[in-house]
Formats: sequence, C-alpha cells, structure tokens
Amino acid sequence: MNVLSSLTSASSCPHIYHLPSYPDNTTTTTGISHVILRHYNHTGRLQNRTISNTQNNISASMAVFLFISILIILENLVVLMAVMSRIRHSQRWVYVCIANITLSDLLTGTAYVVNICLSGSQTFRLTPALWLFREGMLFVALSASIFSLLLIAVERYTTMIKLTPHKSARKSYYRIFALVALCWVFALVLGFLPLLGWNCVCSLEGCSTLLPLYSKTYIFFSLVIFFVILLAIGALYSAIYCHVHKSAQFSPPRSRNRSLALLKTVITIVGVFMLCWGPLFLLLLVDFFCVSRQCALLLSADFCICLAVLNSGLNPIIYTLGSSDIRKAIVELLCCCCLKSGLLEKFTSKETSSTSGSRRDSLRNSFSKIRNLSVASPPSTPNKSRRGPKKYRLSSTTSCLSVSSG
Repeated sequence: MNVLSSLTSASSCPHIYHLPSYPDNTTTTTGISHVILRHYNHTGRLQNRTISNTQNNISASMAVFLFISILIILENLVVLMAVMSRIRHSQRWVYVCIANITLSDLLTGTAYVVNICLSGSQTFRLTPALWLFREGMLFVALSASIFSLLLIAVERYTTMIKLTPHKSARKSYYRIFALVALCWVFALVLGFLPLLGWNCVCSLEGCSTLLPLYSKTYIFFSLVIFFVILLAIGALYSAIYCHVHKSAQFSPPRSRNRSLALLKTVITIVGVFMLCWGPLFLLLLVDFFCVSRQCALLLSADFCICLAVLNSGLNPIIYTLGSSDIRKAIVELLCCCCLKSGLLEKFTSKETSSTSGSRRDSLRNSFSKIRNLSVASPPSTPNKSRRGPKKYRLSSTTSCLSVSSG
C-alpha cells in the first residue's frame, strides 16, 4: 500500500501543493485531503457542495440507489450459484461465460455500494490512493464485462463457423477457464492503471471533470479500447447471423431453433449493454474534448452512472427469460434453500394435517352411510346367520371412529 501511495502522492510535485495557502501536509488535522479538494475545485465539481467535519445523513435518492445496488448483488448472486451448479453437471462453455459476466455484474453492484458509502462528505477525507481505488473498481467491472462479451462472441463464432470435434471439446472447455482468467487480468490492469501512476495528481490541466483525479488521456485510451472491442463484437455477431441464416435450410429444426434462441439471448445482452453504457461513454468522450468549467453537462452525471449500473440488474433477467436451463437451475436452487430453511416442511405439515382431517371426515361419512343402510330392513334371505357378525363389526367400527374423533 505504501508503493501505491507513493505513486499517487503529491510530494513529487511541490510546486502545486506546497503553496503558502496550503500546509506542508496534504491532509489537514480535520482529515480533509488538500489534493482531492484542489482537484475538485479546479474542475468545478466543488460547486454547490458543502465540506463539513460531521458525517452527513444518507439522502432519499442515495438510499434508493443503495437499495437497487443491494438488489443487483442478490440477484446476481442467485444466478451465479445456479449457473455454477449447472457447470458441475454439464461442461458447456456457455455456462462458464455466463458465470463470468454474472461475476462482473456482481462486482459492479458491490463497487457501486462502496462508491455510495464513500461519497458525499466522505470524498474529501479519502486519500488519493483510496479515491482512485474506489473509482477503479467500477472500471474493472466495466472492463471485465466488455472482455466477457468479446469472449462469448469469439467462442460462439468458433463453435458455429468452425465445428470442433468431440475429442477436443474437453480441451476447449479448459481453454475457456484460461481465457476467463486472462480477461480478469486485463480488466484489473486496465481498471487500476490510474492507481499505478497514470493519473493527473501532478497535472491539473489534464484532469477529467467527471473524475477529477483521472487523466483525460487515460479516459480516452480506455474509450478507444472499449469501442474497438464493441466493433469486433458487432462484426462477429453479424458473421454468425449470416452463417445461421445460410445454413438454416440444411440443419434440423430443433438444433436450428436452439442456436437461434441462444444467439438472440446473447445479442440482447450486447444490445442492452450498449443502451445502458452508451450515454456514459458519450459523456466521457465529451469530457475528453471539453475544457474544465466549460461544460455544465459534466457536473451532473448521476443519471448516466445509474443507468450503467442498472445494466448489471437487467442481465440476470435476460438470462432467466432466454434460457430454460438457467430457469430450472434457479428454481432448483430456490427450492433447495427453502428445504434447508424449513419453509417447505411447515407447508407440508399443514398440508398433511389438513388431508388427514379430510380423510377422517370422508371415512366417517362413508361409514355412517353404510350404517344407515344396514339398519334399514333388508329383504328376507336364507343366510340370516351371516348378517349378525357383519352388523356387529360395523357398529364396532363406527363406534371406534366416533371415539377416535371425539
């Protein structure tokens, strides 16, 4: 942690922070960081904000965002556990990729909860390293989601265009795990590059307005990588769609419908991703070309950030609606949780008690009908001696029922 603090320390640029109006320390006795304070003031983000020593209460909008983030975490956790149970039974690369996207969505919800808890008046009490870590978690989750979408597109292209033999299916399954690990390595490196030194702590003129400690060149570099990956994903899915459309008349209807359903699900995921993250991408692009304090649009980006985070809550719904296997896995997981918590046992105990009572009532009614028929005067038959024991047994049986019911 000392190495990261040195990479984000203001000691390497005393001409900016060691002015007469600033003490030698970059943090005052009240805990407010002068580095973050000066960057927010330079970019105009300090307007209409109060800095106090007391911790502010959570506002209503912040409470709503916190509730939505916790809901996103819970639903992604349920989907992740359900998909992991499917991976144990069937070694399909699609489940591994869906689990990878679900894990990145889970990280997005967690990062936004951390961002909410460390925002507001807490922002100016953070060290520059902790501030960069707070924002870097969202960039890591975004990078992991984009790399996961690219991985799904590449694997879908290779499996549909170049059919893999059955013997190499197991090797390709383990290859997916290696590619997933590589995706997370790239996501961690790309997301934490500002924490590793690519920031504007010593260069106020090159600072972003949306992210006051981020360098504009880093944001532009990240946007270029994201746009290139999204263009590659679009090209791959266009080639897949053309291939499926051409080979539709030669393949069996069942396999064709299954491939088309999976393709529609994945294209829906990419489309929803573009709709949710697109406004924030455009806002970051405007931030790169705009001078500080010149674009009032950049001072209120909460809506775009919330829309981007909402994408992590829509993906589990898309998986559930688009795949019957995942629906079955989620139902099995929820039923297993209900069994372990004892909810179903209470329900079944009530059901068995009610059914036993209804059976007792039906038996009592049937025996009362038989007793009434036996009491009525039957026609004379030669076998009168055999009726006595039957009448005695019926009366004894009905009396046992009456005693047991009483």
